[in-house]
Amino acid sequence: MPTTRTKPKAVKKRKSARREAPAPFKLTYANLSAALTEPTLLDKFDRALTKVRAQIGEQARTYPMFIGGEERTASMQYAKTSPINTELVLGYFQKGSAQDARDAIAAAKAAFESWSQTSWKQRVALMRKVAKLINRRLFELAAWLCFEVGKSRAEALGDVKEAADLIDYYCNQMEANAGFVRELEPEGNAKCRSVLKPYGVWAVISPFNFPMALTTGPASAALIAGNTVVIKPATDTPMTGWLLTECMREAGVPPGVFNYVTGSGGTVGEELVTNPDVAGMTFTGSVEVGFSLIRRFNQDMPRPIVAEMGGKNAAIVSAKADLKKAAEGIVRAAFGLSGQKCSATSRVYVQREVKDALLELLKQKIEALTVGDPTQRGVFTGPVANRNGYETFKRAVDEARRAGGTFVTGGDVITEGEFAKGFFCQLTVVDGLPLDHPLFYEELFVPFLLIGAVDSVEEGVKEANKVKYGLTAGLYSKDKEEIRYFLDHIQAGTIYVNRERGATTGAWPGNQSFGGWKASGNTGRGSGGPYYLQQYLREQSQTVFP
Repeated sequence: MPTTRTKPKAVKKRKSARREAPAPFKLTYANLSAALTEPTLLDKFDRALTKVRAQIGEQARTYPMFIGGEERTASMQYAKTSPINTELVLGYFQKGSAQDARDAIAAAKAAFESWSQTSWKQRVALMRKVAKLINRRLFELAAWLCFEVGKSRAEALGDVKEAADLIDYYCNQMEANAGFVRELEPEGNAKCRSVLKPYGVWAVISPFNFPMALTTGPASAALIAGNTVVIKPATDTPMTGWLLTECMREAGVPPGVFNYVTGSGGTVGEELVTNPDVAGMTFTGSVEVGFSLIRRFNQDMPRPIVAEMGGKNAAIVSAKADLKKAAEGIVRAAFGLSGQKCSATSRVYVQREVKDALLELLKQKIEALTVGDPTQRGVFTGPVANRNGYETFKRAVDEARRAGGTFVTGGDVITEGEFAKGFFCQLTVVDGLPLDHPLFYEELFVPFLLIGAVDSVEEGVKEANKVKYGLTAGLYSKDKEEIRYFLDHIQAGTIYVNRERGATTGAWPGNQSFGGWKASGNTGRGSGGPYYLQQYLREQSQTVFP
């Protein structure tokens, strides 16, 4: 009897322990700022920054391209400097030629047969190694992003962590779909099935603002699907591309399966677009370049291209909103990474009766934030990433002033002392412009937020939908009918309601699919979502009689 009584008790204790065990902590954009107040994480970041500082400036080295499993240098190089201090050299990178791009494509084509015939389970296992290496080097890679892009600690850490999570998410999708082989109804005594197969060589042209996540995400999806890859990072962010290359190399990705080429859009980029051996492409960047690529990439033969082309994202604030929650979400989404997110809130449509109260809250929150050296603890955001953004900011400020806009806060570049050699801009909010002013329609990619007064949520939705973009949008309201109207009528692919952690930003793999409608994207399937991976595969129907 004692034995039979004690065994059930032991089992119950184990079950109880399992029920009460806390879920493992998961870093996302939603909790990064809070996470970085932890002393252990702060110390890890400080050590990583010290390590990176020892490799830049006078110690900066030359970094090669990576083609067919071999390092390669070009006849010319360029110095990559930091937007924090344009005299600080991070490294010297190759100005690749069209021939370099052709060689990378040829190497990828040669490797395709073997890689595509490798079982999907082996490809998944290898890519999970890459994700583990990224996670292992999390703080070091994030420290590089602080210097290369001007990201704050939280934004840099999020970029790197998202890259690893995208790999794992796409691996999960491949496993959940058993390699995308599905039995169909038989034809007589024949076996019929649908098989999704890779295309071939896949080019990835990535942007400067999320150089780790928006290179790793599409590249890993293509590789998991069985394609081989050539990446061309933005000229502003070659270092991140090299760091990803190191992780691929260390994980054991076979020669030619992953290739890294640096250079200008007019040489390397042009070859990737026009070379007929490139079977598919992912591009993230401006709508002008994206539309041109879509047309030219399909000029002679239909080829898949996944294009994500920006946004002019609106947050709508109802008179029935929690204004404190709205202000917090708007500030985070408008000014994180100094507004250089395709998902950034750049327009706010607020009901007139609560506009003044919202503006006061925005002003208080913004002026409590620190714009400065993003490597330092407590800095909310750093500089814009390049001179083009710096000049765009100044132009937008001038246009708003000429049109009679009221500057709630900000409105200038920061040039005093240590900021004189960087691209630092004040976080700026402008009220009073007519709703049809061009600044309400143009994607600026700088820390510049416009406020427009409306009479209703319905009018706010109407104004939000007027732009050619349709990437993200947000609403703040406690009214169920207003929420339903917003969900039913807003024209955007990624939408949020009453989100304090970011009015229009912060999508994470597995939580929110991230993709746009209208001119923001051409496929209607969001990254980090359940339908993204299939874009890197094409269907073959197989019917086999005995």
